[in-house]
Amino acid sequence: MTGAPARRGRPRDATRDRALLDATLAVLSESGYGGLTTAAVAARAGVSTATLYRRWPSKELLVVAAAATYAQELTAATDTGTLEGDLRALLRDKAASMTGKEGGVLRSLIAEAAHNLPLAEALTSSFVTPGRQLAVEIVHRAVARGDISPVDNVDLLGDLVIGPMMSRFFLTPLMPDEVDAASAAETADRLLPFLLRAVGGTEHR
Repeated sequence: MTGAPARRGRPRDATRDRALLDATLAVLSESGYGGLTTAAVAARAGVSTATLYRRWPSKELLVVAAAATYAQELTAATDTGTLEGDLRALLRDKAASMTGKEGGVLRSLIAEAAHNLPLAEALTSSFVTPGRQLAVEIVHRAVARGDISPVDNVDLLGDLVIGPMMSRFFLTPLMPDEVDAASAAETADRLLPFLLRAVGGTEHR
């Protein structure tokens, strides 16, 4: 009886995958979706375009993969043990994702997604949906601890996090020095009391 046939070729190098995704985000931040080329991404990552195309056969698939990886890193769950702490962490994470270099990337992707359905679907599944799920989990933990009563329409809480952030950082004209990390965190903290009241929580001073 013969053994299983050996796999041909070298195994895929995960470090090159990451280098290409990071390079994609860097070029997006600098040039936007329209200015992004696979040649620029490959050069930034220090690989050939052939290496890039073996992994992602089109610019769109490359950007979708980079967006998904980027969004996954922005939606890490945080359990501080309190409703106030959890909501503050969620608000601050979302504020950080919409300002600075990260905000520039997200702005470019949202602009392109307006007329690019696959990218719009990828942003929804990788950025919006996880944020909504985290908000629901935060409320469910608070209810389980007895901090608050069960909340109706808890699925809308995520939109109360994302919506004000987009209004503040994407739709309101701001000077560059008004959108640094400190001001983003301050905006998140100012929104916190409103979000707590929406779910029946109390701010502890």
